[in-house]
Amino acid sequence: MFALTAHAKAFQSPAEEAGKSVGQRLADDLTWTVPQRDQRFAHMDRVFPAHIVRRGGPVKRLKHGAGLSGVDVAAYMAAEHLAGVLVLQHGRVRAERYALGLTPGGHWTSFSMTKAVTDTLAGAALHNGALRSLGDDVTAYLPEMRGSAYDGVTIRQLMTMTSGVRWNENYTSADADNVRLYTTEAPPGKNSTVEYMRSLPREVAPGTRWHYNTGETDLLGVLLRRATGKTLAGQLSAAVWQHAGMEHDATWIATASGAAGEEFGGSGLSASLRDFGRLGLWVLDGGGATVPAGWLAEATTAQVKAGGAAYGYGWWPQPDGSFAALGIFGQSILIDAKRRLVIVTLGDWPEASGAAHSAARAAFWAKVKAAIDGERR
Repeated sequence: MFALTAHAKAFQSPAEEAGKSVGQRLADDLTWTVPQRDQRFAHMDRVFPAHIVRRGGPVKRLKHGAGLSGVDVAAYMAAEHLAGVLVLQHGRVRAERYALGLTPGGHWTSFSMTKAVTDTLAGAALHNGALRSLGDDVTAYLPEMRGSAYDGVTIRQLMTMTSGVRWNENYTSADADNVRLYTTEAPPGKNSTVEYMRSLPREVAPGTRWHYNTGETDLLGVLLRRATGKTLAGQLSAAVWQHAGMEHDATWIATASGAAGEEFGGSGLSASLRDFGRLGLWVLDGGGATVPAGWLAEATTAQVKAGGAAYGYGWWPQPDGSFAALGIFGQSILIDAKRRLVIVTLGDWPEASGAAHSAARAAFWAKVKAAIDGERR
């Protein structure tokens, strides 16, 4: 089930079929054309090796509620080149729309929304005893990091991106660390994420500065694999996908086919629009018995200042008390406990990121909230 099928070759360019590593091909996704992304974002498990996140238990049925007055979902999707929008309130569907070939049974990639999921798995690992404490040093689980800039960095600092290690995250530069992480070859038998991250220099003392760093969530994924002895897909299945009423299995891009492959902790999870919504409902309801009591409340509130924003454990707290998981190209899950609201957007922005796109999304969130608030008057 892990291997690429013959049909997958239709999603690969000649260069990709010429022997590039999975990491090199993963870095290439920043240079795909919009039509290529429209096609491939819905079929990442055909482009790359992927592990399956198994669902389990009865499906959580999502009943339809009343529509949202004054919210033009179709216009927003067309303007921002989105594949899907789902609005759930009190567990009922208030809006659901698809485009770009995405269907209710199809998958779409999540990019850095995955970070919130990987950090949630750290909570599950704490709950089952695989991790002792977020205050443990990274080197307690990854001894190869001794002597590197990550020597003396804690798991919590890794999760809050406050390691103090120098890093350049840039989605338009081939020389950025978030590209070189995947294109730099590791010696045979060595973990490529560990080898690249241990080569980085320290810039400031650990815990003194937040700096966005996809590599640190990838490194957290390696740490969780070591601590639990299970793939990230297996951990996610056991912690969430078997308990949240998911309708479909999910997939998670890995370094290689088969159980030896390791998923990328910072990105790569694909699921259906409704199952991303069910993930939001699972978080909204507190996560059940697979994470410590109070874990999600801690994870989704501000742990550090992040420029002009705030950052939790993979989640972005919002000024009004809501919080979001965010990914490039228009992926997001907004959760608003006050309104019992979950908004999922899946898309393919023309650029990986941009202030105008973020502002349009924030405006859409505000319109949905205003429509709901207007119903109470």
